[in-house]
Amino acid sequence: MVPLLLVLILFGVGFVVKALWIVAMVLLAVWLIGFVARSSGSGSRGGRWYRW
Repeated sequence: MVPLLLVLILFGVGFVVKALWIVAMVLLAVWLIGFVARSSGSGSRGGRWYRW
């Protein structure tokens, strides 16, 4: 019973870690697309797309 519970816990942790990596890669891609799209345009703030 205990080894089955340990396997289920480790499988769940592995799945969550993989899901977080996928979310991180999607957010990085969105950030890079926003960075490239805003820096190529001529803005009044010198091409900076962030507010701070």
